[in-house]
Amino acid sequence: MSKAQEPAATEVMGPSKAVAIDPQGKPTKAAIGFAAGQGVPVEKLEIRATPKGDYLFAVKRDPGRKARVLLPDLLLQLLGGLSFPKTMRWNETGVRFARPIRWLLALYDGKPVPLQFAGVKAGDSTVGHRFLSSGKQLVVKDFKSYMSIMQRASVMVDPERRQATIVTQLDRIGQQKRGKLLQDGALVEQAVFTVEMPYAIAGSFDARYLDLPKEVLITAMKEHQGYFSLLASDGKLLPHFVAVTNMGAKQAEVIRAGNERVLAARLADAKFFYDEDRKITLENRVEQLRGVTFHQKLGTLYLKVERLMILLPKLTDTLRNAAVATTCLRAARLCKADLTSGMVGEFPTLQGIMGREYALHDGEPESVADAIADHYLPKFAEDQLPTGLAGSILSLADRLDTLAAFFAVGVIPSGSEDPFALRRHA
Repeated sequence: MSKAQEPAATEVMGPSKAVAIDPQGKPTKAAIGFAAGQGVPVEKLEIRATPKGDYLFAVKRDPGRKARVLLPDLLLQLLGGLSFPKTMRWNETGVRFARPIRWLLALYDGKPVPLQFAGVKAGDSTVGHRFLSSGKQLVVKDFKSYMSIMQRASVMVDPERRQATIVTQLDRIGQQKRGKLLQDGALVEQAVFTVEMPYAIAGSFDARYLDLPKEVLITAMKEHQGYFSLLASDGKLLPHFVAVTNMGAKQAEVIRAGNERVLAARLADAKFFYDEDRKITLENRVEQLRGVTFHQKLGTLYLKVERLMILLPKLTDTLRNAAVATTCLRAARLCKADLTSGMVGEFPTLQGIMGREYALHDGEPESVADAIADHYLPKFAEDQLPTGLAGSILSLADRLDTLAAFFAVGVIPSGSEDPFALRRHA
């Protein structure tokens, strides 16, 4: 880091010489006003030739401030700009943060940066891993010493190194279990920024839960526990999981047992939802959509389904394909019904996926079940597209209805706000 800003000069063109300088060579009110507006003495104005003639210029020179002077404000802006889904207050300063701030390490040129945040004054000491280190204050001289000190205190500072360590450990466990890791970049990133000294451990769950849809197991392990799933060579799930912990090998058995116990309860809940949901057909769930609000200005999801039923024939008539048209209408009738299920209530990301599972269980044609799942695709940029024609048409109709409905009631995205992701729908 540079010790100071680079000197800089800003030039501003003002009035022409003919207007700014009188016949006696003295500045006019135009020149005096221009100088005052730019914050420079009138005698410091410069006359320069331009393609339009001679004009006055104000040249403002900034010698650049020293880094030690700039850092306090910059660091406070950085800290204050950090945002979290959930925050808390813990002292009279009223500062909101993810967790209470107990110490603040900020050094420049070997000396603490003079700043205070949330009532904590920055210093030259920090603390290592909460459980794997001594808990004593560790004095830091510079970044190089910080890295080595924290490593000895069981904290791996470099996130890229943590990621490489996690990936290596995950691959090793996958090989040991004769499987392969289900790739999930978002889950790896979550693990990287959740632990300080990663240590991956493998656990198992009762194989009877493999009767649940694969997506249910993967979602339960990922969203509730942050676990990685393992796949067999045929793509089926293995009754194992991998957890990335913040503890070392000495506590591995205790941690493994605890994770297995927690996951068993989660999977038991998922099985309960799955068994109970299948007692009610999707067709019988459609009426329940009358009680599910789509938007306060647009009524219920039942009304949205009715709009889809009206819109779809206008899209399918041009195909002259009665089978596709019939599939689209039936899928439209059922496509939102799984939102009333216990499973989707517990795992919202399974909407559509469970609709397909329940449709097949109810004896609906596979084409209808596939269209129910496909109509949510794509969920984000570069996501997979619907695989079938009926699903593609239903997906298009659903988005057209959403856009038209919101615009009709005046809910239109602005330059800074789009709470209903209408741009993504478009």
